[in-house]
Amino acid sequence: MPQQQSAQETPALPALAPLRPDAFTVPYRDPAWDGPTDPVLVADHLKGEWVLFYTQRRATQPGLSGVEWVHGTGIGVARSSDGGATWRYQGTVDGLVPPGTELPATLWAPDVVRIGDQWIMYLTVLGGRRTDWTGSAGIVQFASRDLETWEYLGRIDLDSPRVIDAAVARCGDGRYRLWYKDESRGSNTCSAVSDTPEDPSSWTLEGVAIPGRPHEGPKVFRLGGSYWMVVDEWRGQAVYRSDDGAGGWTRQDHLDGLILTAPESVDGRPVVGRHADVVPLADTRTSDDGTQRALLVYFTHPYWGGEEIDRMAPDPRTRLSHVRAAVLEVRDGILVCVEH
Repeated sequence: MPQQQSAQETPALPALAPLRPDAFTVPYRDPAWDGPTDPVLVADHLKGEWVLFYTQRRATQPGLSGVEWVHGTGIGVARSSDGGATWRYQGTVDGLVPPGTELPATLWAPDVVRIGDQWIMYLTVLGGRRTDWTGSAGIVQFASRDLETWEYLGRIDLDSPRVIDAAVARCGDGRYRLWYKDESRGSNTCSAVSDTPEDPSSWTLEGVAIPGRPHEGPKVFRLGGSYWMVVDEWRGQAVYRSDDGAGGWTRQDHLDGLILTAPESVDGRPVVGRHADVVPLADTRTSDDGTQRALLVYFTHPYWGGEEIDRMAPDPRTRLSHVRAAVLEVRDGILVCVEH
């Protein structure tokens, strides 16, 4: 007679398919507005799926002027049960508009990090829909136990009226850091530090982490014994290295420190890879030489050569975007991008 499951036993969780090095071989397109940007990829062990969160730009909505199409955006969601080979659109995330926000709200560039027994989302929020780049922008936090229902935790005080593009990671000193673009400080990457990153009031400003040329979309990760940061310079992703992630970032010399300078082309002009996420591959070692690998998930505008966004060609296709991926490897101390 088969044994019955005891009341104390917990049902086994579904198996999570390993993230594939060739994920997004077929680029992901948002079925609502055809404008997915700022991707972040999260493993949902509760359902055995990979979850893709992204800014859902309104690329195909008619009647919008200026840059209104990149405002009034929600956060789109897609899921994959086969390691990223195929994706199922799930709609947009509910409950991400903080109290008191001017409606309709604009939501940009989430980062979702597992901290303790919950996920924390760090999200850029602007009030209203705008036709230009004005208005205040801030970073807020939400918490979730299931990646579906989110509880508002509060706003992070970063002493600036215009901060966007949060990225959070634990550094070699054991502390968590938040990196972000501060548009009031030269559109450079700044950082804040916390020992309790689930508490929005716990962050302490550290200052500029990556100075110089304006950029956005920082992402920090560990690979090959070092900490790396990639930032979007709108001509490719710039690569920086640190021993502990807590500071001391130095730009990679190889190829002027740039990767993803031309993963696509349009009319003979390069199409660059933009605002990326990086996820270590479960099979982190290749079969031949033991090189550690990670998946670099990014977006492109496949019909736009990269001129200023508010002077894009009138062809409506220039607003379209899709999500792709490449593999990162550390070879002889150099971060190398292997494109599909």
